[in-house]
Amino acid sequence: MRQAPLSSVFHHPANAAAAPGQPKPRRTDWATLQRLLPYLWAYKWRVVLALGFMVAAKGANVSVPLLLKELVDTMTPAVGRATGLAPGMEGLLIVPVGLLLAYGALRFSTSLFTELRELVFAKATEGATRSIALQTFEHLHALSLRFHLERQTGGMTRDIERGTRGVQSLISYSLYSIVPTFIEVAMVLTLLGVKFEAWYVYTTLAALVLYIVFTVRVTEWRTQFRREMNELDSSSHSKAIDSLLNYETVKYFNNEAFEAQRYDSSLEKLRKARIKSQTTLSLLNAGQQLIIATALVAMLWRATTAVAAGQMTLGDLVMINAFMIQLYIPLGFLGVLYREIKQSLTDLDKMFTLLEKEREVADAPAAQPLVIPSQPGVRFENVRFGYHADREILHGVSFEIPPGKTVAVVGPSGSGKSTLARLLYRFYDVTNQKEGGRITIAGQDVTTVTQASVRQAIGIVPQDTVLFNDSIEYNIRYGRPTATTDEVHAAARAARIHDFIVSLPQGYDTPVGERGLKLSGGEKQRVAIARTLLKNPPIVIFDEATSALDSANERAIQAELRTAAANKTTLVIAHRLSTVVDAHEILVLEHGTVLERGTHAQLLAANGRYAQMWALQQQGDEA
Repeated sequence: MRQAPLSSVFHHPANAAAAPGQPKPRRTDWATLQRLLPYLWAYKWRVVLALGFMVAAKGANVSVPLLLKELVDTMTPAVGRATGLAPGMEGLLIVPVGLLLAYGALRFSTSLFTELRELVFAKATEGATRSIALQTFEHLHALSLRFHLERQTGGMTRDIERGTRGVQSLISYSLYSIVPTFIEVAMVLTLLGVKFEAWYVYTTLAALVLYIVFTVRVTEWRTQFRREMNELDSSSHSKAIDSLLNYETVKYFNNEAFEAQRYDSSLEKLRKARIKSQTTLSLLNAGQQLIIATALVAMLWRATTAVAAGQMTLGDLVMINAFMIQLYIPLGFLGVLYREIKQSLTDLDKMFTLLEKEREVADAPAAQPLVIPSQPGVRFENVRFGYHADREILHGVSFEIPPGKTVAVVGPSGSGKSTLARLLYRFYDVTNQKEGGRITIAGQDVTTVTQASVRQAIGIVPQDTVLFNDSIEYNIRYGRPTATTDEVHAAARAARIHDFIVSLPQGYDTPVGERGLKLSGGEKQRVAIARTLLKNPPIVIFDEATSALDSANERAIQAELRTAAANKTTLVIAHRLSTVVDAHEILVLEHGTVLERGTHAQLLAANGRYAQMWALQQQGDEA
């Protein structure tokens, strides 16, 4: 499937960044529509063919009243005769039959060409929708960790859902409903002007202009209520999702009533916004019907008086009435179309706004894949970093993990240990690159190579393991989706979880639930260990990898972790010092600074901060 090039959607004057300190100007409706066109133009031949069917359908539709006039005028001589047709006029029976057949053929042709248009263009509509949805999904995965930590999942997914639906509505309504309506209006006005006096054209035009102006003005006014309703809808959805994701926390603190009250408060605001939106919609509909009804009465009154005066035939009256009815239908639909298009543009703009979120961490223009030897070395050089500009977490941290060796980082919570892993994964970039701060893998600065190749070279067992709502096998296989079943089982055995899995009624097909909540903390962590063992990367990070395990399982898995780390470059982040005694070097990190470094024996002999921590933990274990 062809996708619109990124350059065609990102480099547009309407998307230029606002000046620093100023809010970004809201995109115009035309700019939003221009963003959509490249996706659609990927199917240009289908667009052209569908336009041809559209014109043919409207031509057949406009021909129906003309044929109806001929049918009525042909039958007029027989009107009022009580004894049937006059002698010699039996041939009239042949003509109406032919006209009736032609009338039916035109009606059928209108529907046939319309359905052919929909059939031809369906692939373009669905293809464009798929392209935009996929590109948004990929872009969200490419955004920084900071964005995802600050996002509201419920509201964001709602914006994507409405935006995707808006793509389909906008393509269908704008290109294959509004254009046909104006084509039909032009055809009808031309026929009225040719066959009758100009008064009919002017009356129809005046009604049309008044109708469009009224519809546009009122719909523009109503857009603010639609936007407010969308925001409140997203807000209430976010609160519901957030509460359900934190079900256990709600139960821990007995706050079901509080959560219900918060949700109800959002629903009440949404109810008021929806009522306001519906009230203004009723006002719009009533005004539109009044304009159309007034024009229709004026046209029929003029035509009726002309028939009575013998200036027009009965067929002319029927034709004018049919024309007005045919105009009434698309004009009534035009109001709906404009409202739907405005709503779709509003929804689509929100999804495009997500698509335009700039990547905080992006590959350099000439970035090449990381070249990895079998045992790469990792070096942190004068690394400074803070999640916020006014609060630095790491203050010039420097250390090296030699190829195939293990370095452990210990220290109190909040000292910046896990931040080191995030920087190595390049979820963030160091803040002092201009002053020489950098992180290298095998001598290559991670900011000069592709992020994908860096992350492919690293495996991690995180402290907080989050699993997909799928089977145990799926979550283990996630480390390497192409792995065989035997390889998945071998990784599970190495992580000492295979026996537990096969003891379950569904075995490896057992679902783990939302975020893995059906498993205990230790079980989730062993699944995470198996997943990393299956990936088998040259660099491994253990971030409190055994924190959720009991002592017996911890000792058992420690042996497996040492095996997994053999001949690999390993960074161990630990709070429990007993898990790092075999490391080649141990760093004591405190307040973002390396306080001590050395082997376990050297640090104990130094009788410093590490020795104090070791003594406290030993006392705790004895107690």
